[in-house]
Amino acid sequence: MNQWGIKSAAAVLALALLTSGIQESQADAAAVVTTASTTAVPAKTTILLDDVELPFDSPPIIVKGVTFVPFRTIGEALGLQKVVWSEQTQTVTAEGTKQGKAITLSMKIGSSMAVVNGDNVKLPAAPMMRNNRVLIPLSFFSTQFGAQVGWSQSTNTVSIKSPQKAMHLRTFYALSSYAERDLVDNANSVAFGWSRIDRNGNFTLEGSEYRVPQPNGEVTPQSLVGDAAAKSIKPYLMVYSLDGQNELTNMMSSDTLRANSISGITKAIGDYGFGGVVLDFEGLGFQLDKIEQQKLLNAYVKQLKEALPEGIALSLVVHAPNSAYKGYDYKTLASLADDLILMAYKYNPSGTAPQVPEPNNKVNEAIQQAINAGVPKSKLLLGIDLRAETPESIDDKLGLAKRYQLKGAALWRLGLYRQYSQDMISAINKSVIKQ
Repeated sequence: MNQWGIKSAAAVLALALLTSGIQESQADAAAVVTTASTTAVPAKTTILLDDVELPFDSPPIIVKGVTFVPFRTIGEALGLQKVVWSEQTQTVTAEGTKQGKAITLSMKIGSSMAVVNGDNVKLPAAPMMRNNRVLIPLSFFSTQFGAQVGWSQSTNTVSIKSPQKAMHLRTFYALSSYAERDLVDNANSVAFGWSRIDRNGNFTLEGSEYRVPQPNGEVTPQSLVGDAAAKSIKPYLMVYSLDGQNELTNMMSSDTLRANSISGITKAIGDYGFGGVVLDFEGLGFQLDKIEQQKLLNAYVKQLKEALPEGIALSLVVHAPNSAYKGYDYKTLASLADDLILMAYKYNPSGTAPQVPEPNNKVNEAIQQAINAGVPKSKLLLGIDLRAETPESIDDKLGLAKRYQLKGAALWRLGLYRQYSQDMISAINKSVIKQ
């Protein structure tokens, strides 16, 4: 993408094209057709927010060299809430945050003065109404929200990079995570992958992959959990199972195995001091009847929730609605759990080389479908597999979590942050920080 950082000379020039006069020769070069003082944006113009296309219900236009875009579309994607239009006063008002601080703003059609937190702010041009949509100067989102704006004339692309945002961040301590245990401090919660449902349908803390680790000097499993809790980082016990040989289905179908697993989970919570449990039950609804699988999982989650000690949080890892696994009743599960972790990954073909980023359009689709299925945004964590992402692509996914105002993101896993690139942590922190 072009022209990042409005402090750079190149970015200043690019923004000048958007907020000041565009010369006739430049307009011709961009294949822009002019009628009176209004210039139509080229038909192929694309607006990208955090590298992912942002759809518009009303196209941007250029008037006397100033690019106007729909206020609500971009505003809500950048975190504005309670966008209200007053027909009587011809004024749009909105509330949101800017760098973690509350912001209230209002703009009146035809007035080049906005009011931001009670202060008058001069606009490059007055907001206007087109096709029943309020259009405002694009540069407003840069000056008032800290978004970085770039323009590529060669591709007719407006690029917007959202500012850093605080959200709930969860990480996972499992499978060679010890070397990066210091990064737990960057999260709001951590899920310790130390248990699973084995091939016989039994809950165990001694699996071949997911097991309680041996102590290392003064560092013990209890001390890892306790240290996190002492820092107000909620520690979860992650319970993993894959229904590859129907072991998960067999467990949930058996009164005895179901009760034994729930008893084992509640005992482990007490023994190690966990503040929550994450059920990572994968592979449901692939070969077996999806409705029956959904009923089994709903019943198990309900039974577990009733058995958990008071104050213990419940989280579920679920396959995305646009995956091959259909055994998840998202609305019911969201009503039972404190949050859902959406596995919006593994879209690339099997055997794809490491660090081939997951397709943004599929991740975007997964979020939309989960929300449409009845999962409240405030309960949805976007699952991100760091094995597939790069420092250049991670902000695409985090940008989608910000765009939809999700609860946050869950990053799989410690042990991968630095494995491929030292820049990964920096890229994550630049986009989001823990709430």
